[in-house]
Amino acid sequence: MCGRYASSREPDDLVDEFDVAVSLVGAGLPADYNVAPTKEVYAVLERPPAPERDRPEAERQLRVLTWGLVPSWAKDPGIGSRMINARTETVAEKPAFRKAFATRRCLLPADGYYEWYAGAPDARGKPRKQPFFIHPSDGGVMAMAGLYEIWRDPAKPEDAEDRFRWTCTILTTTAEDELGRIHDRSPVLIDGADRAAWLDPTLPGTEVAGLLRPPAPGRLRAHPVSTAVGNVAHNGPGLVEPIPLSEALVEG
Repeated sequence: MCGRYASSREPDDLVDEFDVAVSLVGAGLPADYNVAPTKEVYAVLERPPAPERDRPEAERQLRVLTWGLVPSWAKDPGIGSRMINARTETVAEKPAFRKAFATRRCLLPADGYYEWYAGAPDARGKPRKQPFFIHPSDGGVMAMAGLYEIWRDPAKPEDAEDRFRWTCTILTTTAEDELGRIHDRSPVLIDGADRAAWLDPTLPGTEVAGLLRPPAPGRLRAHPVSTAVGNVAHNGPGLVEPIPLSEALVEG
C-alpha cells in the first residue's frame, strides 16, 4: 500500500509540469514531507465540458482534494479513511471505485513515498520496521495514478459553499525490481506521454487499464530514513534525508 508520501512542490511548478489550464488552489498548501491519509493534497484532473458553467471545453485543473475517497453513495464521509488505496486488480469491479475509474481519474504529484521494511527482530522477538523513502531516480516529480470523487453532504443546504467534498485515492500494483523486497505493493506511476489519456474523462477505464503497470526497473530509488516519519506530527525535509542502515536490519 501507499500510506505516506512527501509533496513539496509549489503550485506554479505543478502547473508547468502538468500543463494545467486552471489552478484552483489559491495560495496553495505548505510543503508536506509527511502526507498522511485524510490530509489535503494536490491533484491534477480534467473536468469535462460544461457550457452552463462557462466551461465549453474540457479543462485540466489543479485542485486540493482530501486523501481518502468517499464514494458518491456513501452515507458517512468517515469511510474515506479506509479508502486511501485502490488495487489495480479489482478497481474496475469494486463498488467504491468503479465509477471513478470509468470517468474520474487524476494524478497525485509527489516527491516520493514511504514504505516500511520488516527487518531482524529485536530482543523481544518483534520485527523492527525501517522506513524507506522511495523516489524517482532522476529527481523529478512523481505522478501517482489516482481516482477522485465528489460527495455531497446531505446535511448542508443547497447554497452552502462547502456542501461538496472532493476526495481521492491512490492506485497500487505489485512492486517489482528491488523495491518488492521492501514492500510488495507500489503506487502506479503515469509517464508524461500517458498523462493525457489517463486524465481524459471521455476514455473509459478499459482503454487506459494498460497504464496500470509497475514502475519500470531502475525508475525509482530507495534509501532508509528516520523512524520519525512514523509519527504524523513530525514534518520537514529532514524526514527524507538518508540515514545509515544497520547490517542486522538489512540482513533481517
